[in-house]
Amino acid sequence: MGGPGFWNDADAAQATVAELKRIKALIEPVLALEAELDELGVMADLVEEEPGADAERELAAMSEAVAGRMERLEFQVMLDGEYDQLDAYLSIQAGAGGTESCDWAEMLERMFVRWAERSGYEVELVDRLAGEETGVKSVTLQVKGDWAFGYLRAESGVHRLVRLSPFDSQNRRQTSFAAVEVMPVLDDAQAMEIRSEDLRVDTFRAGGAGGQHVNKTDSAVRMTHVPTGIVVACQSERSQHKNRATAMRMLQAKLAAKAQADRDTELAGLQGEKGDIGWGHQIRSYVLHPYQMVKDHRTNMEVGNTAAVLDGDIQGFIETYLRSRNRGAKTS
Repeated sequence: MGGPGFWNDADAAQATVAELKRIKALIEPVLALEAELDELGVMADLVEEEPGADAERELAAMSEAVAGRMERLEFQVMLDGEYDQLDAYLSIQAGAGGTESCDWAEMLERMFVRWAERSGYEVELVDRLAGEETGVKSVTLQVKGDWAFGYLRAESGVHRLVRLSPFDSQNRRQTSFAAVEVMPVLDDAQAMEIRSEDLRVDTFRAGGAGGQHVNKTDSAVRMTHVPTGIVVACQSERSQHKNRATAMRMLQAKLAAKAQADRDTELAGLQGEKGDIGWGHQIRSYVLHPYQMVKDHRTNMEVGNTAAVLDGDIQGFIETYLRSRNRGAKTS
């Protein structure tokens, strides 16, 4: 990077910078932990030479902190997928059930946004199709930050809600479904080339909030990859050019996911376990009535505090699933 002419080729330079960032994300936590272990060793020697209650408490606190960081680092080692370090596209699609499912999809959107905020990630809206009465039919978010895809891929699948319906005049119990799909945000060096003859591009007027400009111009973009039938859309920007660029990145991410899935019969990489958006395919159930419980059907992890989970407290589910998946891969 310090060499002459490094920035003459902007695309190559940005790819190198991105690669450096990925390498640093791997190395720097190890070096930081190594330094903390050295400090802990020095503190232990001092306590051995000069015992005392205060020093022993400080040593215990340091030991606990280092142990916690080591546990997180050991967990991060499990995120060894090709794209785990990257940003993520997270798409939520309402299933059958009309208003109920649209409302549930919006509840999931809030849950993931709250999780991202707690985890220090930045969230950007890419595409959003509002429900006819409430909620969303579909929404796509970009979650920006190190290891976003590695963590969020654990959430790919069908999510099921059981509750007393707020939209039913008789207040009957209803079951709703929504599908979550997670894809990596690829940089130019990783993205696969798409032939123009394999691509169909449609433009249309963006819906929902956005002002007169958004609603009066054909700024929204829908792309279809003809050979596979994969469709993506983006309407978050006022510029059709920007929406087209974002849609292309999303399409490349979906094609990368398909290629990975074709190589991996267990779908252990990118597309997860979505299946049909309905009965028998859910990865997790959120029960609000007649009792309160969230259960992950892949790991059998259960939590009784449904309010906390719907407010973004899903890290336990993510880590438990990724650990079980890693153990399964080692066994096989």
